Amino acid sequence: MMIIYSVCPCCNGKNIQNALSVKDHTVSEKMFEIWQCDSCALRFTQNVPGKNEIEKYYKSENYISHSDTKKGLINSLYHYVRKRTLKSKRNLIENYTKLPSGRILDMGAGTGAFLHTMQSSQWEVTGLEPDDIARENANKLYGLSLKPSEELFNLQPASFNAITLWHVLEHIHDLHLYIGQLKKVLKPTGFLFVAVPNYTCYDEKIYKEFWAGYDVPRHLYHFSPASITQLLLKHGLQLKEIKPMWYDSFYVSMLSEKYKNGKNNFLSAMWNGYISNCKALFNTERCSSVIYIVTH
Repeated sequence: MMIIYSVCPCCNGKNIQNALSVKDHTVSEKMFEIWQCDSCALRFTQNVPGKNEIEKYYKSENYISHSDTKKGLINSLYHYVRKRTLKSKRNLIENYTKLPSGRILDMGAGTGAFLHTMQSSQWEVTGLEPDDIARENANKLYGLSLKPSEELFNLQPASFNAITLWHVLEHIHDLHLYIGQLKKVLKPTGFLFVAVPNYTCYDEKIYKEFWAGYDVPRHLYHFSPASITQLLLKHGLQLKEIKPMWYDSFYVSMLSEKYKNGKNNFLSAMWNGYISNCKALFNTERCSSVIYIVTH
């Protein structure tokens, strides 16, 4: 079943229109339309596969979140950078929660590297991951027992000091249902950390339909700061702060170069990533990917 939106999936606005067409470079080579809501500035993938059909679009050894592959230059650099960002994510969470340890939920935990980092710092961890292969890899790599995503609705209310979604929200079909439940299981004093690509960044302006941040059809939604703010307001949540993810501009530019030119152009990607970060230096809302820090 393909999902066809007649209204915006974020704000239910009716003023939606086709923005661009983007190719799935990872699995199917199919083209997908991306539409935009003029009311809240959300972009979303139109005619997207439903929950039961989209699984096949994740079946690729190049999909690093599930396979943890180190093949190729881009994936090798991803793993190198990840070692640095895992520590910074842990510091970010501890700085906001003011806790050296606590209870944390990671949605879309992938192969478990982040939760392993938090567990090593004495945090009590819970991980949810829809892909069975990724869950198996998390168990093999780190001894983590991740659960399917639907288990979110079986968790106790107000039970987590921190909830993280590292490039996950854009994948969730039941957007409002999940946001509502995440709010429910977050402690009143807890923090929600949501990292997503930001299509209003400068590297999107360079690569346009080849921008890897679109990653159709796996990315159902393409958020802007304005659309995230609208989404949170609908659920009575507050956006406390926006933090940049500086490395993402380089990683996304490397993939985008490959999509656009059929080869890795390292120097061009590094330059475009650098310029994108310079453009966002005094305006975090223009960073290639951002972390939204959210409270009740």
